[in-house]
Amino acid sequence: MRHVKWIFVVLLVSSLTSFVSKDKLSGGLNVGDTAPDVFVQSVSDWQQREYTAPRGKYLLLSFWASYDAPSRMLNASLSNALREAAPDNNVEMVSVSFDEYRSVFDETVRMDRIVASACFVETEGADSELYKEFRLHKGFANYLLDDAGVIVAKNISAAELSAYLD
Repeated sequence: MRHVKWIFVVLLVSSLTSFVSKDKLSGGLNVGDTAPDVFVQSVSDWQQREYTAPRGKYLLLSFWASYDAPSRMLNASLSNALREAAPDNNVEMVSVSFDEYRSVFDETVRMDRIVASACFVETEGADSELYKEFRLHKGFANYLLDDAGVIVAKNISAAELSAYLD
């Protein structure tokens, strides 16, 4: 009977450890990785444009969708934090939605009061190249890149962003 008890304890502990979050950074790219090139199409003129951080500054890539409440809320708070910051801050934001319908994207941008000039939509959703290159299949994320394209922070909040704004 005593052996059965120990076997039960071992099974319980091993099953609990399998549910513990292994490494939150395992999904997508990680800090220190070089980010793939970012090509998005302008919503207004449908021309493709490459985004990189200006020399000595940062580029904040925020990936989200209107159907994903946490990513949508984080994107709106980051956009608002940058709007309230000094106009000559060190961070340029590019907000990319993976909504498959342009009308949903347009309404979300309007409702969330996101700076429209920094917003883009990938209507191919999870089938888009950008989605695949940033490995977003485990969830949406945001990435702060330096001017060399290296990821210096991942999934930062609006409060954490303030440290990079000076």
